[in-house]
Amino acid sequence: MTSNKITDNKNLQHEILDAVVIRFVGDSGDGMQLTGTQFSDTSAMFGNDVATFPNYPSEIRAPQGSLYGVSGFQVHIGSIEISTPGDDVDLLVAMNPAGLKTNLYSVKPGHTIVVDVDSFTKKNLEKAKYETNPLKDGSLENYRVIEVSMSSLTKAALKDIENLDNKSITRSKNMFALGIVYWMYDRSPEHTIDFFKKKFASKPHIIEANTKVLNAGYYYAETLELIPNAYSISPAKMESGTYRIIGGNTATAWGFLAAAEKSGLELFLGSYPITPATDILHELVKHKHFGVKAFQAEDEIAGVTSAIGASFAGDLAITTTSGPGLALKGEALGLAMMVELPLVVVNVQRGGPSTGLPTKTEQSDLMQAMYGRNGESPVIVLAASTPSDCFNYAYQAAKLALEHMTPVILLTDGYIANGSEPWKIKRVTEMPEIKNNKVTKVMDNWHPYDRNEETLARNWAVPGTFGLEHRIGGLEKDRITGDVSHVPENHEYMTKIRAEKIKRVQNYIPDLTTEFAQEGNLLVVGWGGTYGSLHSAVKQLNNEGYNKIGYAHFNYINPLPKNTEDVLSKFKKIVVCELNNGQFVNILKMNFNISKLVQFNKIQGLPFGNSELITEFKKLVE
Repeated sequence: MTSNKITDNKNLQHEILDAVVIRFVGDSGDGMQLTGTQFSDTSAMFGNDVATFPNYPSEIRAPQGSLYGVSGFQVHIGSIEISTPGDDVDLLVAMNPAGLKTNLYSVKPGHTIVVDVDSFTKKNLEKAKYETNPLKDGSLENYRVIEVSMSSLTKAALKDIENLDNKSITRSKNMFALGIVYWMYDRSPEHTIDFFKKKFASKPHIIEANTKVLNAGYYYAETLELIPNAYSISPAKMESGTYRIIGGNTATAWGFLAAAEKSGLELFLGSYPITPATDILHELVKHKHFGVKAFQAEDEIAGVTSAIGASFAGDLAITTTSGPGLALKGEALGLAMMVELPLVVVNVQRGGPSTGLPTKTEQSDLMQAMYGRNGESPVIVLAASTPSDCFNYAYQAAKLALEHMTPVILLTDGYIANGSEPWKIKRVTEMPEIKNNKVTKVMDNWHPYDRNEETLARNWAVPGTFGLEHRIGGLEKDRITGDVSHVPENHEYMTKIRAEKIKRVQNYIPDLTTEFAQEGNLLVVGWGGTYGSLHSAVKQLNNEGYNKIGYAHFNYINPLPKNTEDVLSKFKKIVVCELNNGQFVNILKMNFNISKLVQFNKIQGLPFGNSELITEFKKLVE
C-alpha cells in the first residue's frame, strides 16, 4: 500500500491512501451491519472499489456483551482493484470490550482502534473475560487508541429531541461512530442522511435523531483533531457505465429476474427460509410486478416439490436453500432429474454438518451437490465466484436448465452471498439468448421423450395442451412414450442417456482459462467463492517476480470444461485450495490421472487470508 501526505491550512496532514480496511464490531444490537453498509455505500457512491464481509453470530440474540455475540462488518475500499475484504485491519471500531477482544488480533501494529470508552465497565469487562481494563493496563500500547465516550455524547446530542426512549437513544451511538469514520476518511455524511429520510419517512423524530448523532460524531472528530492526520482515498478507475453496490443474494435474485425476462417465462420460487439463503426470497417477493410468483413453503420438501410442479406447468422454476435444506430436497431433486424438467436449486453454503455454523462460510456441500441423491442421478453443478458474479451464474443456471431440460444446482456461499461489491448494471438485451424446448402445438408422431439430437434434451409439453397429454413420475420411463417401464435394457439405456445429456453440456460452456502464467512451476486452482482471495494472492506473487505461477478458477463443476486436463498438464505442480477438507481435489482425481495434485484447505468458517495463501504458495515453489 502506498501513500502520500499533503497539508491544508489548519496544519492538518491528509494522507492519500490507495486502499484501507475498516472493521466495525459490537453487540448484535449495536447496528454494526447498518454502519458498515452505509460506509460501503457512501464509498461506492464516491467511486471507490469496494469489497465487504459481514460476520454475524450464530445465535439469534446472544447475551449482550458476550464474546460469542459479537457482530462485525469489514469493508475494504480503494482507488485500486479490490478483490477481497482484506486481511489485516487498518481501523477497528469497537463498541464494547468483547468486540475489542475478539478482533484485536487482526489490527496491524501502529494502526488505529476507536473504542466507546463508556462500554468498558466492570460488568462488560468480565463478560469479555478481561481480568484488567485493556485501555489502562498498557496492553494496547502498540496501537493508536482513540477513546471516545460515544454513549454519553450520543445522549447529550439527543437531549432536546422528544419521543425518544432510552433504548432508541442508546441504539443511535453507531451513527456517532460512523460520523467519526466519515471524517477520518474524507466521506460526506449526506448519502446516509438521504438514507434516513427515505427509510424513516413516516418517523421524522428518528430522522432528526440519527442525523443529529451522525453530524455530532463527524464534527467531534473534526473539532478535536483526534488523530494527527485524516485520510483520502481517490476514486477507482473502472470501466465506464452505471454502477450500484450489490450483495450476492440480491445479485442471484436479479439474475433469475433477467433470465425470466429473456426467456419469456414467468418466474416461480418455492422456498423455505434458511440462513444464509433467505434474502433471495426476500428480494424476489418485492418484484411481483415482473410476474414473480414467490411461495414460502412450510418446509424444504414442499419448497422444491412446488417448484417441480411449476416447472411442469411451464414456468422458470427455482428453489433456494443451504446445506441442511439441500439434504432434505435430495429425493425431490432426483424426481426432477428422472422426469427431466428444468429446475434451479440454489445452495448458499454454510458451515456444517447439521446446524453447524449457520452464519459462517464454507464450501463443504460440493460432494452433496454432485452425488447426494439415490441411484445414478447426475445434474449440472455450477458455482459463482464473487457477489456480483452471482448475477451471471444465476442467469447461466437458468439458461442451462431450460435448454437442457435438467435440474441445475448453483452453489454460492455465505461469504459471497452476504458480501457486496460494485456491479455494472446490465441490459437484458445484452444477455445471451435463452431457448427452451417447449412444444406448443400438436405434432405428428409426437412423444414426450423425443430428444434433441445435439443436446439430448427432451420435449417440454405444458399440461392441458390438447394432444400433448403425457405421464410423468418417479418410476422409470419408456425411452419414447414416457410410460412406466420395467424392461431391464430400457432402464440401462435411460440411465446412460441421462448421464450423456449432462456430459454434452460441455459443448455449451466456455473453456477453462488461466490467469497470469499459462504454464510453469505452480498452478493455483480454486472454485466458487474463493476467487477473490486466490486471485489477489497470485497477483501479488506475480508482482513480486514469481512469474511462473498461474491461476485457474472453476465455475463449471459438472460437467468440467473440456480442456481441463490440457490446462492442468502445463504445470509442474498443482495446488487445489478449498474451504473444506478436500472435495474438489478428489473430483479432479476421479476424472484425471494426475499425480502432482496437492491441496490447501481451511475449515474455520472464514475465507482464505491473503497472507496465509502467499506463505503456502511460496513454500510450494521454493
